[in-house]
This record gives sequence, structure tokens and C-alpha cells, in this order.
Amino acid sequence: MALALEIEKVCFEYPGHGPVCWGFSLELEVGDIGCLLGPSGCGKTTVLRCIAGLEPVQGGEIRLHGEVVSRPGHTAPPEARRVGFVFQDYALFPHLDVAANVGFGLRGLARRERDARVRELLEAVGLPDAARKFPHELSGGQMQRVALARALAPRPQLLLLDEPFSNLDVELRERLSLEVRAILKSLGTTALLVTHDQHEAFAMADRVGVMNQGVVEQWDAPYTLYHRPATRFIADFIGEGVLIEARAEAGDAIRTPLGDVRHCPGCDIKAGETISLLLRPDDVIHDDDSPLKGEVVKKAFRGAEFLYTLRLADGKEVLSLVPSHHNHAIGERIGIKLGVDHVIAFSAANPNVSQVGD
Repeated sequence: MALALEIEKVCFEYPGHGPVCWGFSLELEVGDIGCLLGPSGCGKTTVLRCIAGLEPVQGGEIRLHGEVVSRPGHTAPPEARRVGFVFQDYALFPHLDVAANVGFGLRGLARRERDARVRELLEAVGLPDAARKFPHELSGGQMQRVALARALAPRPQLLLLDEPFSNLDVELRERLSLEVRAILKSLGTTALLVTHDQHEAFAMADRVGVMNQGVVEQWDAPYTLYHRPATRFIADFIGEGVLIEARAEAGDAIRTPLGDVRHCPGCDIKAGETISLLLRPDDVIHDDDSPLKGEVVKKAFRGAEFLYTLRLADGKEVLSLVPSHHNHAIGERIGIKLGVDHVIAFSAANPNVSQVGD
């Protein structure tokens, strides 16, 4: 598969503020949707600005479809890169109607061709009847669709989206992220999104890069990030879970306060070693017949499920995701057992790098 975007060991820093990105690298294939995911201040938006040509790099290279567009001493201007940008605040022109907003970047085309492209994109984003409306007449979700159509109008070779759904409520954000993915896939558009919301990242992206202090710690499919995190930071940042102390035994067994976990082939863990084992809420299963009990100390209703925080006999706490027809009270003791399909452990010898086994 051809590469749309290559970032190789890029370095960037603002004068007097120290490095924002240092040795940053990733590759994005044509037609894929990628996402940079991380906490505020980790450098996500700065990377987008470097890709768009809004900031020069101090080290490394950025290539679009094999052409070098950024390296030290050379920054191709944004208008020469064929990169579209969807901003967090939509940035629509309030005095222009929807059709004029979408067609703003098509002024070099003949009127008939421009109008046809606008109609095509409004149809693609589900707003075929909104051409004559003005931004103030639209909902937040509709404005975001118009901003997307405007960015797609000039047929960019790469679309960049900077926290595009952060101004929307949670329900709309989740629905729109799926719809935008479907739109981009139907048009074959290569895109790179930045967000701090992992639900948004997982809903939209084919590949996600988890950023920490200016570098990508892992660039992978969402499923792999969740079940095979490369580092402790990713294990903590992605999903929910707790680390409990466990002990490696002979024969690929791991002994925990909740029972033994087996099958960790390939893990670089020695028998007798004390390790930290990551338990996700779906690893701790509610079982009324289990002799092992946990006391409900917190509960969060999530519709179809409860997320229980359970205190074990030794005082340690774990999380358990339980169908909501099991409605237990705070202070109640419930039966639990382990059901770990993906072992994620951290050894004392290498505490920041995960040991993963099935």
C-alpha cells in the first residue's frame, strides 16, 4: 500500500519553551484514517501544524506522497501541500451561506463545476437542503459537517482534523464520529485526527498513535492498543483498569489474589519474580457461585452495565463490568472470578515496557 504521509524523526520546539516533539515518527497509508491520541500538552496539535506547513521543523522530515514538504531550512507553503484542515471551532464565515462556505476554496473553477462539487459534498455529508442556510441557522453537528465539506471540496491529498468534535455534547460526538468516518471512507479520503478522547479515536481511526511528551509510544490498531499496550503509560491511558501485584510461577503461570492466570508464552518474566498485572473491568467476572468475594465500594450505572469498584480481602481494589440487571448495593459482597484472555504484565526488571501474552 502506498504511503500518504511519512513523518521521520521530526523535532520541533517553540523558542524559550523547550522541545514539543522530539524524534516523532509515523506512517499513514493512502485511504486510512489515523489518530493522534494523548493528554493536553503532549504535542498533538503542533504535529498537525507542522504537517500543514504552519510551523517549520527543526529536525527530521515530513513527506506527502513521497515528496518532502518539511525539513530543516525548507517548508513548503500550506497552499502547495494539498492539505485540508478542519478546525475545532468550525471557522465558518458567518456572512456566507452554506454553499458559499463549502465552495470558498473552489474559486478557480468554472461556476457550473463549482456548483456541482458543492452539491456533491452537501449530499455526501447529509445536508443536501442546507445550501442557502447561514451558519447561525445550523446546529453544532451541522456546522461541523459543513466545515468537513469545505475542507474536502478542493480534493486534498490529506485531511487534518483538530479536535473536531470537542464543542459537541457526548451523544452527538459519538454519533458524528461514526458518520464522519463513513463519509471519509466513502470518498477514499486519507485523514489524520487529533483528540484526547479515546472513544472518539477508536470510533474513527484505523490506526491510533498514543502520544506522550512529544513522541508516539505506539502506533497501532485500536484493538491492539487496548489488548497489547507497549508501555505502562499506554496501559494506564487506554481503557480502564488497575495494576495489582502478582507473582510469576513455573509453567507460564501468574499467581494473583484472585487466583492464577495462565498462558503467558513469550513473556520475558522469570519464575519467582514479582510483577504488576493489569486487570481490565472485563477481566473480573461476576459469578454468584464463586467463593472469592469482593465488597462493592463504588458503582457507576452505564445503562446496560454497572462498573463496580470492588475491595478484596487484602484491601486491594479492582474494577468489574457487570450486566445492569445485577444491581448490588454499596457494601454488598459479590462473587467474582478471573477471566483474563490477554495477559498484560510489567516486570520489576523492565517496569515501563509491557509483557503481553494470550
